[in-house]
Amino acid sequence: MASDGIEGRILIQRELQQVVLFLYTYLGSLITDDGECMTEFCTRLNRGQATGASLQKIRKRHSIPISTKTRLTKAPVWPVATYGRESWTHRKNEETCLDAFEMKGLRKILWVSWTAKKTNDWVLNKAGAKRELSDTVKAMKLAYNGHTMRKQGSCLEKQIMQGTMPGACRRGRLRTAWMDNIKMWTGIPVEQSIRMTEDTEKVCPWCGQPSD
Repeated sequence: MASDGIEGRILIQRELQQVVLFLYTYLGSLITDDGECMTEFCTRLNRGQATGASLQKIRKRHSIPISTKTRLTKAPVWPVATYGRESWTHRKNEETCLDAFEMKGLRKILWVSWTAKKTNDWVLNKAGAKRELSDTVKAMKLAYNGHTMRKQGSCLEKQIMQGTMPGACRRGRLRTAWMDNIKMWTGIPVEQSIRMTEDTEKVCPWCGQPSD
């Protein structure tokens, strides 16, 4: 499935279908007519916050250690907030929102209000934690990239990720593409990373990055 981002047309099983709505739900993901993922990204974070709010009774109990509260929060909240994370194109705004979401969860556990003027470093030190959500999302996307690039034969999903779909680019500066994240995170050109993913002996099967 792909959207050309021009007239709300969606390609399903190699057949173009016109979509009248500007917001289309497909397999639980929100597809917009411009092909951006920011709407889906914000919706997922809001759902994650709603899930975290249901754990308020656990956060209030003083008999539960902070480390346990943190693990109990990550288990149900993070999967909800990052569902479909492999398909997101990460830009600076998305990474900032993801870090803010993680820090907000820790502040809720510690019952530290934003008016308390406590820095993020202070919160991390108090909770005995470190930033992990952004790195977790990146690792899952890298693993998904390696899995997809190793597919043999004609693969529509692979063509979309590589940006080899037929058609002309829109005018103006090119937006950050899905594969641009892979290039930036690994520091390897796209063509070289694609060849390396095909060699399973040189690539870590869990994170998709080159192994030592």
